[in-house]
Amino acid sequence: MTRSRGLITFGERARISGEEDVEDSKRYQAVSRVRRRINEELTEEVELLEEHHPELLEELRDVVCEGDADTSD
Repeated sequence: MTRSRGLITFGERARISGEEDVEDSKRYQAVSRVRRRINEELTEEVELLEEHHPELLEELRDVVCEGDADTSD
């Protein structure tokens, strides 16, 4: 089965993680693109799921917010 990407492309993942040896400006650009997706596209997708498929939205929240339950104590 072919693996697909989520929020971050494979190239961005390599740049952000340091796997790929690139200039700081390339790493910054990767971070900037991901940040834009979080603030723009992801927001729209959450709204779409909220309206049309709340169960999927709950699955997304479970994954994204999984660590939050441990830090609330």
